This record gives sequence, C-alpha cells and structure tokens, in this order.
Amino acid sequence: MSHVVDYYSFFGEKEWTRLDREPLEFLINWHYMKQHLPGSGTVLDIGAGPGKYSLQLAKAGYRITLADLTPKLVDLARQKATEFGLLHQFQGFHVADARDLSHFPDEAFDASLMLGPMYHLQKEQDRAAAAKELHRVTQKDGIVFVAFRSRSNHIMSAFMAPENWKPHHQIDAIHDFYQTGIFDHTEEGRFTGAYFYPVDEISPFMESFGFQTIQLIGSTNIGAVLTTEHWRYWQERGEAEKVIQLLIETATDPALLGMSSHLLYIGKKAESFPR
Repeated sequence: MSHVVDYYSFFGEKEWTRLDREPLEFLINWHYMKQHLPGSGTVLDIGAGPGKYSLQLAKAGYRITLADLTPKLVDLARQKATEFGLLHQFQGFHVADARDLSHFPDEAFDASLMLGPMYHLQKEQDRAAAAKELHRVTQKDGIVFVAFRSRSNHIMSAFMAPENWKPHHQIDAIHDFYQTGIFDHTEEGRFTGAYFYPVDEISPFMESFGFQTIQLIGSTNIGAVLTTEHWRYWQERGEAEKVIQLLIETATDPALLGMSSHLLYIGKKAESFPR
C-alpha cells in the first residue's frame, strides 16, 4: 500500500479541499448518513483522510476515533480538529490499515465509516479482510457506511476523457478493465491503483460478511457527468440548489447507480461472522 501513502502524502491539503471544490459527493452522502446514524455514540472513521466527515460528525456531537493509512493526513486531521475547536470530540487519531484494526477492541463503535479503503484494495482477500475487520469493531446492530467506486462510471469517464485515464486511452485496456475492475494509472503521480465494482456485486459482497443492506446510493449519480459549464447554466438561472436537491432525491434510483463515480453502501451489522 506504499503507493497509496505516497499519493495521498503528496496530495495533502488538496484532499481536504477536494470535497469543497466538488461538494456534491459530500452533500449527498451526509444527507443519507444523517438519516441512518444513531442519535449519539461512538463512531470509527477508518480511511478518514484529513477528516472531512469526522469533523462533520464531531460537530453533530458524536465521539470520533479517526484512522487512516497515511500519517500526513492523520496529522492534518488533528490540525483541523484543533483549528475548528472540536478536538475534545475525538477519542484518538491513529495511523492504521483497514485490513488490520487489531488495536481496536471487538464491537467498540456504534457506527463505522470506511469511505476510501475498499476501492484502494485491489486484491479480493484484502477487501475481505477489511470487511471482516469492519464487522468485528462495529457493535451488533451498528450502522456502517462504506464507499465503493463504480466500474461502469469509470468506463464512461475513460470514453469521455481517455488521456486522463491512461492506459484507458486504448480500447483493449478498457475492455480488460471491464472484465477485472482493476485500474493502475500509467502516469506517475496520478490516481492510485484501485478496484472498481459492478453495482450489483456491492450489496452481496457486504452481506456475505454479516451485514444487512439498508440502502445503496449514488454519491454523485447524474451529477457525475455535469461539467462546469452545466453548473454555470443552472447557477445563472438561480436554480443550482434545486438541481442539488433533485440529485439528492435521485441518489437512490437503482437505474442511475452505475453513473455515479462513488457509491455509498449503508448497512447494519446483523449477525456474527465466523473468523
């Protein structure tokens, strides 16, 4: 995973501001998180990056344990928590791998977030290890929020901007990706290697590790294809907020899930999982 650490260490502050520059993903995710989070309690944010969701949860009164693979992002998250006067809501800042959360006890958290690790794990056994650990540290009936990347969205992106996604500027490479879901950028310093899911495999995958599916949403859905020019048009009409509200509403439409760059799985720990 060293390439992931290197990428996000370089990205640094830009990872904090990404959800400000492209707010739709955060707005939609937070809308649905609020519907399913417990009224209070402890939350683990594993793969938290610089802590954008953790800080929002802290503002809402939850007690947060933050963890990420990249030390620089963990340090940045602690700085942001201090800057916003929310450090007292945090129970710890940890450098941790989602595949091994052994320094956290069983059933320690009322809810858990895993909003990045699952699509950075290209090997099936690593994704399974992360799902098992998520199940272990979450309380029975606890709620989990897990981010996935859409395979069909990535194919669409490659067709629309092939030079941004090398080697997917070649149709044979896109075809191979369609079969495997594995992507490795050929240009140094670009997006890390990742695994992209077929939409219909996400819920069965999580259910196989003892989670009960509540909802699968498209964190960007139709908005994934809207350009700056598109947004400018609606802003000039004074209707951008109405567009966002419609995108929030359409986030649950099964017919649109594949369009979304990111997907949010919402589930409940339903049963013990044999280890």
